[in-house]
Parts: sequence; structure tokens; C-alpha cells
Amino acid sequence: MFRDRVDAAKRLANIMLELKGKDIIVLAIPRGGVVIGYEIAKALKAELDVIIPRKIGAPLDPELAIGAIGEDGSLYLMEPLMNQLGVSKDYIDEEANRQLKEIKRRAIKYRGSREALELKDKIVILVDDGLATGATMKVAIMQVKKKEPKEVIVAIPVSPKDTLDEISRMVDKVYCLATPTPFFAIGQFYRNFEQVSDEEVIELLNKAREESKLN
Repeated sequence: MFRDRVDAAKRLANIMLELKGKDIIVLAIPRGGVVIGYEIAKALKAELDVIIPRKIGAPLDPELAIGAIGEDGSLYLMEPLMNQLGVSKDYIDEEANRQLKEIKRRAIKYRGSREALELKDKIVILVDDGLATGATMKVAIMQVKKKEPKEVIVAIPVSPKDTLDEISRMVDKVYCLATPTPFFAIGQFYRNFEQVSDEEVIELLNKAREESKLN
């Protein structure tokens, strides 16, 4: 049980200190993942940016992920679940376009006029405050791999074991503090799991940028 995201992030950063001093970019999934990413970037003296995948929810249950879409249009679909629920291609196309608009809106809000960081030949660490189905993390990995990084690493405080196993097969290394059972939702492992605001995300990104100039 973590006190809050900062507590989880500091514990996670502690097991990643072997990476300190390497050519690293930390990419955090908003909003909660940015709190994790900020602490890891600070501990490893790395640059921080956001990566903004969005979940594609089921027609009658938007909280149930049937896939995810990345900022560059990369699409990850959970086809067995889609078939089971009878989800049409038209629904996927429509929902993917809707989420892409939201991604673009958030990218402008979080980055302003700045370009996303260059990932080629870098060690890229993808972070979030936890995994459930892993759909958004999988599409984030797909997106990052197109940028030809040197290595792709995933760092999360908590995840179901089967999801973590799937993610592990997609990347070079995974850091995870806990794979508890039973696993119902990420929030059950945090005493304080309040929603993170856009303003907090922007503030942490700005702080990280200032601190990286001093490194």
C-alpha cells in the first residue's frame, strides 16, 4: 500500500538508481503518471516529457478498455474482447477519432508550443501510476519504438502479474514494485489516489524542465 503517488514514485526511483547518469528521457502518461515521472526524472537527472495515449472504451462501459490509441495514431486493439462484445469497426473508427482530438488538445495544453523530445538513440523510460489492462502502456510502447530509441523501459509501482508479463515481452526492461492479488483497480493500492489536475501536470513539467537545465 502506497501513501500516495509521490511515495510510490520515490520507492520506484530507488530501485532504478543503476540508470543514473545514462542518456535518459522519461515519458509519463498523464495525469497520474506525471507525478511518478517527475520523481523518477529528478532522481535519475533525466529529462521529462509526456506521452498521451488514450483508452478506447467499450460501447456500454467506457471504463472497460477494448484498446487504446497513441498520439501518432498508433492503435492497439483487444480483438478477442471486441469480438466477444460485438464491437463494430465503425465504432472503433469513431471512438479513435474522438480520442485523437482529446490527445491533441492535451498535447497543446501540456507542451504549449514546444515540440516533443527527440527519442532516437535514447534510453526511454515509460511511466504511469499503475497498470490494469495495460492497453494505454502497450500503445505508448508501440509509438516510442517507431522513434528508434536505444532501449525502452517501463516503470510502474503496481500491476497485475499477467499484464506485467505481457508488457515485459514488449520492452527491454521493466521495473515494478508490486504484483498483488487480487487486483481490482490501481486505486486500491494507494491510500490517497486523488485525481491529478491539468495544472499540476503543467507545473511538474515546468519544474522538471528547469531542473534539467541545472543538471
